[in-house]
Amino acid sequence: MILSNAELQKIYWGALRFEETEDGYLQGFQYMKEQEDYFERVSDFWFERCTASTAKTLEFKTEAEAFSFEYRIIWKGSEDSVELYVDGVVTDIRYIKDMEEEGTLSFTLPAGEKTILLYLPADATMQIKNFEIDDYRCVTKDIKVLWLGDSITQGFGPLRSGHTYVSVANRLLNYDIINQGIGGYVYDKNILMQMGDYKPDKIIIAMGTNQFGTETMQDIEEYYERLKAIYADTPILVVTPIWRGDVENGEPTLISFCNKLKAICEKYSNITIVDGFKLVPHLEEYFLDKLHPNCLGGEVYGRNLVREIEKAGF
Repeated sequence: MILSNAELQKIYWGALRFEETEDGYLQGFQYMKEQEDYFERVSDFWFERCTASTAKTLEFKTEAEAFSFEYRIIWKGSEDSVELYVDGVVTDIRYIKDMEEEGTLSFTLPAGEKTILLYLPADATMQIKNFEIDDYRCVTKDIKVLWLGDSITQGFGPLRSGHTYVSVANRLLNYDIINQGIGGYVYDKNILMQMGDYKPDKIIIAMGTNQFGTETMQDIEEYYERLKAIYADTPILVVTPIWRGDVENGEPTLISFCNKLKAICEKYSNITIVDGFKLVPHLEEYFLDKLHPNCLGGEVYGRNLVREIEKAGF
């Protein structure tokens, strides 16, 4: 059977809202239209990335032995992947570099009941339609989490959509996430808006590496004030920037920035702080470019973050 787009939305996770094109493709968005309009006014770089398929997944249970759907790629940042997990194990990887801009993706599955998790590309924008499968059952998720961050949170670095640190962590946590990580982003209060009736149960923020050389923390202080005004006492986890080795003699400045960020966050009783320097080894082999974690770095980052979340009782 071919699912209608209304049915497809029931197994499509990571979208704040959906739109359907005139020719029937479905696209999920992680930002409100007003937020996208802001990006369009201030930065082409941010605007291109704010509609990427970041952290969006198709998730369901089935006894079917195959499924397929039509796709269209309308923007590419980095050429990462579409990845299939069956009962928590990756079984198929389709690299964007090997895919046409428009076509059909078909996947075979083992016999019996299984849980399917399909990652859409982290740093490209994919629309889909005509999802076909013999049977499916929806999965459930209890905790809504808003994830805020920069390119590392969006998923650049591993070049594998299932190996971003957010993907790794969320396979263990099973949150219902909206990932508003965006390449090049900084603490910018203007993007914080009331998003319709969306109310996250928790918020995770991993940001700051793009502005660690700033002379003033005013923008960051104002960001957390705005966050408080919108989300009141919603529990917030702040991950300070991870190690980066691409700036010569820059580590002392980065450490100083992290300490200042911690001091700001300590003013709020609903914020839990995680030291990012402890999450990824300070070795180049864990990074694509001494800044963005690669597959190995993303795996270690995600698992260590889950450990810290559990330790903190967040």
